[in-house]
Amino acid sequence: MSTIKDIAKLAGVSITTVSRVLNNHPYVKDEKRRKVLQVIEELNYQQNMNAIHLVKGKTFMVGVVLPYADHPYFQSIVGGIIKAATSSEIAVLLCPTNYSKIDEIKYLEMMKRKQIDGVIICSRANTWEVILPFAEYGSLVACELVEELPCAYTDHFDAFSSALNYLIKEGHKSIGYSVARENSNSSKARLSAYHDVLEKNNLPINESFIFPDSIDIDDGKRIVKELVQLKDRPTALLVNGDEVAAGILIQAKKEGLNVPADLSVIGFDNQPFSEALGLTTIDQHLNEIGKKAFDLFLHGGHQKVCVPFDLVIRNTVSKLQQ
Repeated sequence: MSTIKDIAKLAGVSITTVSRVLNNHPYVKDEKRRKVLQVIEELNYQQNMNAIHLVKGKTFMVGVVLPYADHPYFQSIVGGIIKAATSSEIAVLLCPTNYSKIDEIKYLEMMKRKQIDGVIICSRANTWEVILPFAEYGSLVACELVEELPCAYTDHFDAFSSALNYLIKEGHKSIGYSVARENSNSSKARLSAYHDVLEKNNLPINESFIFPDSIDIDDGKRIVKELVQLKDRPTALLVNGDEVAAGILIQAKKEGLNVPADLSVIGFDNQPFSEALGLTTIDQHLNEIGKKAFDLFLHGGHQKVCVPFDLVIRNTVSKLQQ
């Protein structure tokens, strides 16, 4: 296997000059650079990246912890991370956990062992009390509001409140909603918004109108199956993801429910398919959250970036008679 010493000898230059060429150092004469590059090509020389990482103390790799690699919500965040990473020398390692606490810790241990330079956490299974001690071993960034860490996030209280107030303005008084994991920070913020807005408008809070463990299309179908069994039904649902909302639209049609005449639906995320469905939804700008999270990893600091949301009004909310 060829070495830098071999290249220097064949090119008639010093080892320092070869090293400068390999690292794109600007202060090398064009003629010497050409000779070195020619010899490198002839020898098919490959740098020992492990050795370089040891010398520089960096792996030029960031781990992205997420529960599912195939869910549209997380794909959107990852898409923003990868887009931001393309203009840098950083490689992106996807770290799916299926919400396994053990697997999550394994990825954080990789940062502790200097196998990756940092971790961006899109969603987590462990508590922050368990995760935060790992911040001393690398750049740790959250995609939710965490006081102790740099983070890029949506204000779920404000976003949920905005959608609820829109439904109330359209005449809805019986409003239900769905969440993925009841104990997550975003779910807690949405529950707080639900109670706050309904109480301020003197509207009833019906626990049977709250549907937990909603993640995908099948869960949306399940929600409608449960909903049609209720004696008193909500006239509107505020749903925690567009994929769940899509399942609601599919099953509502099977059950003979007209959307929005019989049931109004607001999604969350503004996925590309939501436009085709005519789905009213909240755009969290997930791609932008991913970009901002990567920037925080790359540049360090403890900045907290709240990415603005938009209520995208389409065709799945009816106006009721006051």
